[in-house]
Amino acid sequence: MISKHATVGEGVNFQRIRRITGYLVGTTDRFNDAKQCEERQRVKHVVRI
Repeated sequence: MISKHATVGEGVNFQRIRRITGYLVGTTDRFNDAKQCEERQRVKHVVRI
């Protein structure tokens, strides 16, 4: 059976999404110095496909 439903997110181009302070953001350039420092100190997890 062939599904006529698209996959969620299919065709959406994005580089990176971060969840910081409860908001989904693509860039942190508007964060203050303290929040940017906090983001740099976080453990980064890599997803390999």
